[in-house]
Amino acid sequence: MSARGPALTERGAALEERGPGPVRVTLSINGTEHTLDIEPRVSLLDALRERLDLTGAKKGCDQGTCGACTLWVDGKRVLACLTLAMTCEGREVTTVEGLAEEGELHDMQQAFIAEDAFQCGFCTPGQIMSAVALMQEGHAGDDAEIKEWMSGNICRCAAYPHIRAAIRSVRDQP
Repeated sequence: MSARGPALTERGAALEERGPGPVRVTLSINGTEHTLDIEPRVSLLDALRERLDLTGAKKGCDQGTCGACTLWVDGKRVLACLTLAMTCEGREVTTVEGLAEEGELHDMQQAFIAEDAFQCGFCTPGQIMSAVALMQEGHAGDDAEIKEWMSGNICRCAAYPHIRAAIRSVRDQP
């Protein structure tokens, strides 16, 4: 038996004890608790889209580059494709579906419509989540600042001037 033999046996027992099978996770999404049995490696994005039918956050690059899956965990922007669902247990997850209140669109959602801030719409949910967050973070001083703080969200249709216009319109509301 090699020197690695006992270690492999111990790891085998640990794997048998823990799984590779599903774990039970309770997630608070848009103020509602959901209990799921998921594999530990499931991303938050996949849990939302495939298990909870919350399809607002989009799977663009699935590598954290495009920002289409941007949502909030405890009020902070995160890329759902790079976030393990199980790490969000005990935290509040907010998706674009959770922005509207009592059937009324959020001001930013309304501004995106009014300013024609989308074309194909694929990136729009992530753009909106980032736009609301940058307003809350105080990063909407001028176009250069908006551009910088929105730089993690890519728009394939290049609607950036309209996106900035939507953000400015919300920023400048009385």
